[in-house]
Amino acid sequence: MTTPLGEKIKSIILANGPISVTDYFSLCLADPEYGYYKTREPFGRSGDFITAPEISQLFGEMIGIFLVQAWQRHGEPSPVIIAEIGPGRGTMMSDILRVIGKLSPALYDAASVHLVETSERLQKAQQQTLVAHKFKLDWHDSFDTLPDGFLLLVANELFDAIPIRQFVKTAQGFKERLIGLDADGELMFAAGVAGIDPVLLPPSAQTAPLGTIFEIAPARDAVMAAVASRIRTGGGTGLIIDYGHMATGLGDTLQAVRDHEFDPPLKHPGEADVTSHVDFEQLARRSVAEGLQINGLTYQGDFLLALGLAERASALGRDKDAETQENIRADAERLAGAGVGKMGELFKVLAVSSPNVALVPFQK
Repeated sequence: MTTPLGEKIKSIILANGPISVTDYFSLCLADPEYGYYKTREPFGRSGDFITAPEISQLFGEMIGIFLVQAWQRHGEPSPVIIAEIGPGRGTMMSDILRVIGKLSPALYDAASVHLVETSERLQKAQQQTLVAHKFKLDWHDSFDTLPDGFLLLVANELFDAIPIRQFVKTAQGFKERLIGLDADGELMFAAGVAGIDPVLLPPSAQTAPLGTIFEIAPARDAVMAAVASRIRTGGGTGLIIDYGHMATGLGDTLQAVRDHEFDPPLKHPGEADVTSHVDFEQLARRSVAEGLQINGLTYQGDFLLALGLAERASALGRDKDAETQENIRADAERLAGAGVGKMGELFKVLAVSSPNVALVPFQK
C-alpha cells in the first residue's frame, strides 16, 4: 500500500539513487503535486493534528499579554510591527490582537500586523479569521519582505516543519542517513557515504551504539539567523514556541502524524504530517552568535502559568455551566500540564530580544 507521492519518490530513487532525509522531508510537505501542505487542511480536530491556539483561546491570550509587557519593557516604541511566521488559520493572531486591543489600545493603534504565509489557501482562511483587523493586515511570502522597524515576532510550531538532516552511526563513523528501496521496492532507510564534521557531534556520540541517529538542521539555523539579524537591526523581541529539547543530543525524532496518530515516517508520504523535534539549544546559540539577548528558555507550561493562565481560565469559566467550566479546565491542563497528551513539558518557549531588556515572565 503506497501513496501517489510514495510512487513519485520511488521513481526518483530508481532514476537517481537514494535521497537524503532532508529531500524526503521537503517532498512530503511541499511537493507541488502531492505535498501534505499543498493538498490538505492539516489543522484542527478534523485534520491530522491540533495546535495549541486551536485547543483554546487561552493560548493566544497569554501570548498577547506577553507581547504587551514586552512592548512596555522596550519603552513603548511606535510604530510597531507585529509579525507571525506560519500563522495557520489565524486563530492565534486573532486571540493576540483581541487581548492587545483590550489591555493596551496604544499598542493596538501603533501596530501594523504582518503574516508570513506561503499558502494562498491559508491566507484566505486568515483573512476570514482576522476580518475585524483587516485595515492593519499585510501578507508576505517571505520573512525578508517585512518592513523595517521595531518588531514583535511570534512563531508557533514553525521550526518543526523545516527539514533536518540525519546521520547514523556505522562502523565507519557517522554517515548521512538516506532513503532507498528494499528488495521489494519499498522505501527503507539506509546509510550513505557522506560523513559529518566530528566537531558538530555531542560528546556522547563517541560511546553511542551503532545505529544511533544524530540530527542537525542547517535550514532551521538559517531561519533563526535571519530572524535574529532582523531583531538586532530594528530592535524588538521574538517568541519561538515548538516541541523539542532544551539540549543538543542524540536520537531519532523524525515522525509522522496522520489522523491524530503517530504513523511510520516512510509509510504514507504526502498523506501524513512529517516533523521532527526542535533543538532549542542550537536556536539559542545561533541567537547569541547574532548578538541577541536570550530572555529565557523554558517549558510552555511554566511560561503560560507565569503569565496567568490559571487565573484567566477561572475567569473564563465564571458564571458558566459545570460542563463548560470542566472543558476550560481540561484545555488549560492540556496546554500547561505534563505527561501523555499534554503540551506543558514537551513544548518549549524561547524568547530573544535586542536591546537587552528584562521580560515578564523571565527574570534577569
